[in-house]
Amino acid sequence: MTGRRLLLVHAHPDDETIWTGATIAKCAAEGVAVTLVTCTLGEEGEVIPPELAHLTSDRDDTLGQHRIGELAAACAALGIADARFLGGPGRWRDSGMIGTPPNERPDCFWRADLGQAVDALAAVLEEVRPHAVVTYDEDGGYGHPDHIQAHRVTMAAATQASVPRVLVSVAADDPRATTVVDARDSLPAQLAAMRAHATQITVDPPRFALSNGIWAEATGIEAYRLVRGKGIGLFGGAE
Repeated sequence: MTGRRLLLVHAHPDDETIWTGATIAKCAAEGVAVTLVTCTLGEEGEVIPPELAHLTSDRDDTLGQHRIGELAAACAALGIADARFLGGPGRWRDSGMIGTPPNERPDCFWRADLGQAVDALAAVLEEVRPHAVVTYDEDGGYGHPDHIQAHRVTMAAATQASVPRVLVSVAADDPRATTVVDARDSLPAQLAAMRAHATQITVDPPRFALSNGIWAEATGIEAYRLVRGKGIGLFGGAE
């Protein structure tokens, strides 16, 4: 994979680790130049540890500022050397869920001017010239408006910047998967990155839980569906 460039577009800090962390760590370890673009600061995230409960979104968005540091630590664990916020830190705010007050704010990502957001991402794509881009599928994986918007922006920007391959995250058992990445050797790096997102993730290896308290197992196996381009694997080969 040496010489390849991979760019990932995620909605909030921690998404890169939960959805694609093992893939990122594997690619980085194999010499792939990985760029991460995060669309918001995750100001509406639910804080899990009681000792961090003061970092709430109604206090001048201190949670978002705190999560900048969490993301930096997670990127270090995964091996990401190039991490950026779309349009700069805080350009667009975490939208929360549909029907909630944060989703009505004019500065939230869900209500971003699509042309402006696409231009911002296209500029990064034209600079980095990735061989492949990864983001969410059209429903954002589970319907979060910021994930859906990230998909829309990515697809339009990829067209504008003539990106050769775009893949979207799917479940490992999804019959539509075209690429399955076995990154079990990179699982320790992914778990370390999860620990870095202390406000959002509880880790009890190999399990982790979000604010809903439901435990899931980190397996190191991640799957993708090719939505633009040809060939197999992340980059069109057998890698």
